[in-house]
Amino acid sequence: MKLIVQIPALNEEETIATAIAEIPRKMPGVTSVEVLVIDDGSTDKTVEVARKAGADHILIMPSNVGLARAFSAGIEEALALGADIIVNTDADNQYDAKAIPSLIEPIITRRAQIVVGARPISEIESFSWIKKKLQHLGSWVVRQASGSDIPDAPSGFRAYARDAAARLCVINTYTYTLETIIQAGRKRIPMTSVPVGVNTVTRPSRLFRGIREYVTRSATTILRVFVLYAPMRSFMTLAAIFALPALWAIGRFLTFYAMGDGSGHVQSLILAAALLAMATVLAAVGVLADMIAANRSLLEDIRARELLRGATSRSRRAKSNAVNMSDAA
Repeated sequence: MKLIVQIPALNEEETIATAIAEIPRKMPGVTSVEVLVIDDGSTDKTVEVARKAGADHILIMPSNVGLARAFSAGIEEALALGADIIVNTDADNQYDAKAIPSLIEPIITRRAQIVVGARPISEIESFSWIKKKLQHLGSWVVRQASGSDIPDAPSGFRAYARDAAARLCVINTYTYTLETIIQAGRKRIPMTSVPVGVNTVTRPSRLFRGIREYVTRSATTILRVFVLYAPMRSFMTLAAIFALPALWAIGRFLTFYAMGDGSGHVQSLILAAALLAMATVLAAVGVLADMIAANRSLLEDIRARELLRGATSRSRRAKSNAVNMSDAA
């Protein structure tokens, strides 16, 4: 079984070598461990340092495309390289690489296809009180949206089985952490989490400039992904919000009408008509969005099959070349 540890990196020349050096190269249930560094348009010596530190593969993006796209590119490259399990970690060495064997164990034993490393949020000294509370709140919201029980949704320390990795399709261009959990939950991909340790923080996060941006972007991502993968439920909920007051207004008018005072409450009917029109439009949009979601699901399945087929073909060619070289020798 082949494990590839992918590390998205942007200007990480000071920490990338340490992050690579701490990755264990021998683990139970794994025949080979390789390191893939995704250089997201670094302007320093990240690539050179990573190569000297022992990175087996380096994928250089043409420009800075952002963490989410770098992550997706890494997943596709790891699959093409024949990975059976893909572990994603950070280039700033935030996560304790010694936990990788525990991280992949549920995949090896077929108990899950995605495993998220759960950090001890309440014990991380570099996190402020408000950030800890927001991390817990955000994880709770993601659990409700995904139907999962992942306690640390923003964690980027994760392991993916080959099939699960191929089925994920990140749409958000900013970060992948929240989206992939909601997406996996909606696709019924088995997920679990294991406790992991963290190292001393060497620099502030480059993904978010502050708490306000973190909250805004996280909330937007959760809402957008939930609507994408549960459009009928989302739009029907909105339709009900408009329809219920409309029914109340109609009931109010009928009550006064029965009492012989209907002529003075025509405004209730006007309000009800406007609200029902909005509810009808939202319900129609929900039906159309659900049909589009079904089509997108089919396209994602086709993409997953193509990724796996391409990875299998490349693996067979590599084995065939190895056999031919052995025969020639």
